[in-house]
Amino acid sequence: MTASARPSEAIIIAGERVVCDPRGVLYMPDMELLVVSDLHLEKGSSFARRGSLLPPYDTAATLQRLQAVIADYAPKRVVSLGDSFHDGEGAARLPEIFRLRLEALMEGRDWYWVAGNHDPQPPDGLSGRTVRQIAIGGLTFRHEPSAHPIEGEIAGHLHPCARIVQRGRSVRRRCFASDGSRVVMPAFGAYTGSLNVLDRVYHGMFSWPDFRAYMLGSSRIFAIAGSLLRPG
Repeated sequence: MTASARPSEAIIIAGERVVCDPRGVLYMPDMELLVVSDLHLEKGSSFARRGSLLPPYDTAATLQRLQAVIADYAPKRVVSLGDSFHDGEGAARLPEIFRLRLEALMEGRDWYWVAGNHDPQPPDGLSGRTVRQIAIGGLTFRHEPSAHPIEGEIAGHLHPCARIVQRGRSVRRRCFASDGSRVVMPAFGAYTGSLNVLDRVYHGMFSWPDFRAYMLGSSRIFAIAGSLLRPG
């Protein structure tokens, strides 16, 4: 790929240093704060209730990845940016083994569940604090991004991805979408899809000359200018 390729990419958003990790999380070292978005836990069981069978391994896979990230950063605070569960009853369906694993991850740190469109109510029987949005430092964390340019917003919901074509080969990856003023985060959940940042849904959200798609590689971040991106 063209442009920079690093294990992680540090950017400045509203005066705050934010590290984009290739596993799809943000870390703010000055605040010891980890941010993850769109876990969609229990998506497999949600589909099964409606008669569409998916392999029932999404929660296990997502929590395993989340556990590894938390072990690496040891954050004092964690913000889960909404749609943490695939539906309002997802937390209640959570098998006890996963409930205990999640509680262990929350132990000893401040944990914020941002309400999402899939899970607007607090997760049943779990620790942590549920908020509509939360401001920490110069940043505001919410689930759905504002439709107009805004300074210091960290949001999820749209599951951004980007596509480039290089030497005749098409590469499509999840990404962090940012113009230096705000960030829309990739979905973290094992069964989540993605939406190209060139889709009309994103129009008007970013200053396009400053836009970068921070594409997730297997072990590094690729910072790609908007002019290099392709639809699809």
